[in-house]
Amino acid sequence: MPLEDPDELRRVLGYDRVAVVGASTSHEKAAHIVPAYLRRHGYELRPVNPAAETVFGTRASDSLAGVPGTVDVVEIFRPSEEVPGIVAAALDRDDVAAIWMQQGIRHDEAARKAEAAGLDVVQDRCMKVEHGRLIRHPMD
Repeated sequence: MPLEDPDELRRVLGYDRVAVVGASTSHEKAAHIVPAYLRRHGYELRPVNPAAETVFGTRASDSLAGVPGTVDVVEIFRPSEEVPGIVAAALDRDDVAAIWMQQGIRHDEAARKAEAAGLDVVQDRCMKVEHGRLIRHPMD
């Protein structure tokens, strides 16, 4: 069952390293705005975008498998029909603790598969909105 409880969402938001699948170089897209916000709030971003050399000043990986270092959360900014492949790639890594599907993105079957493997799953929620609602200090 995808996470909805505020305490469980806070726990997932407490992870540091986020692989952003579908990170955009276009400043007006949510796939740029949301990760930029997360970066300003201390998250280590690992962008995944095969069409971009860098995103947020960080070298972009062609795939989730090519992301260097540790990944705690896989944040998905790709169409729902691509989610099963992204979840499969996340399950091939041994460091992913959670899958976060951005607002408007959900795939129940892939979510069940990730949960069965022990990962936390959030569907159809904006990581920026949830961070602002549950984590961010009022003076931010």
